[in-house]
Amino acid sequence: MARMLRPFGRAVTYTRLLHLFIAVVWPSMWLFIEEAWWTWVVAAAVLAPVGLVPAMRTVEGLQARLLLTGHRPDNESTEIVVAPSASWGDRGRLVVWLETRLLLGCATSFLTVQLLLASVDLVSAAFGRDVEEGVLLLLDGHYWWHILLVPLTLVALAVTVVAPGRLITALARRLLGPSPAERLAAMEERTEQLLERTRIARELHDSIGHALTVAVVQAGAARAAKDPAFTDRALDAIEETGRAALEDLERVLGILRESQRPVSSRPTLTDADRLLESARASGAKVDVDVTGPLDTVPGPVSREGYRILQESLTNVLRHAGAVPVRIRIEVDDSSLGLEVRNPLTAEIPGPGRGSGLRGIRERAALLGGRAHTGPDEGDWQVQVELPLR
Repeated sequence: MARMLRPFGRAVTYTRLLHLFIAVVWPSMWLFIEEAWWTWVVAAAVLAPVGLVPAMRTVEGLQARLLLTGHRPDNESTEIVVAPSASWGDRGRLVVWLETRLLLGCATSFLTVQLLLASVDLVSAAFGRDVEEGVLLLLDGHYWWHILLVPLTLVALAVTVVAPGRLITALARRLLGPSPAERLAAMEERTEQLLERTRIARELHDSIGHALTVAVVQAGAARAAKDPAFTDRALDAIEETGRAALEDLERVLGILRESQRPVSSRPTLTDADRLLESARASGAKVDVDVTGPLDTVPGPVSREGYRILQESLTNVLRHAGAVPVRIRIEVDDSSLGLEVRNPLTAEIPGPGRGSGLRGIRERAALLGGRAHTGPDEGDWQVQVELPLR
């Protein structure tokens, strides 16, 4: 019983009924003037060209979203679209929606009023009062058992209040919902947002992870050396790396705050000197061999190459410590080659262990390139090839 009565405690049940009543307001006013059945035919004919106006889908979508689903008009729900019609298919569905809403609204308003009047007439007849003959009930005489029919009319009235509202809501999701093209566009937008979130997560992992690794290595080395001069150099390196990490963090947070902010401020391979200096300050001996002009590498490729190099150096400092590192960067007409090698002095990571190596492979794959990470002839090797076109 409680489940059956629950819809009558929800505001959306009555706003749905109001939505249906609104559809028949203007034809009903015309009916009072003309008092002819053909006014409904004319009203249905008028709605056909109205539904072809693109802006009408916005009007109907806002009404349906607010009154049928209980959502605010600015809600981001995609069940009901509030954008203008973009195709003839959208216009056709809107015409069907307007005609259906008029028909269902007419039937609902008629039954609601008649069932309510029938309940009153049954009560009046049971107590011996004269009543006019209604449309739904033809009462002959005054009998006490008329009151026993009141629960039936009230149940029918309850069904009339709830059922058409649910039906019109289901039709709204079908006829005012997104078209296949709009669903595809929404899916593409959602995919772009997820890719952007993944990219930002990688940015934070690479930048902050590198800075923390350098700081930990420098602090440990300074404590072990017990040399004031070395400690000063270590503190300088920690300060420089921390400032660079703060700049990266502020830039990433700026992207989150301003979705349209350009990414041109992200560091590229031409800014790799600070990475190399922080690695050298941590005790690693870094040997770099650059072939080809780095400034001709396209921005997206150069930025991802910088992050790959950053993550590779971070892994070296984290897993191998202060060991010799050989870096080779080669630029030709069609690709960018990047290789980082260091002696194996620690346990070899598993192929899927950690998010750093996975991030390197993902960055390369997004640009149509390929990445190989793993042991090679006694060294740990990160080898990446990124196409320039």
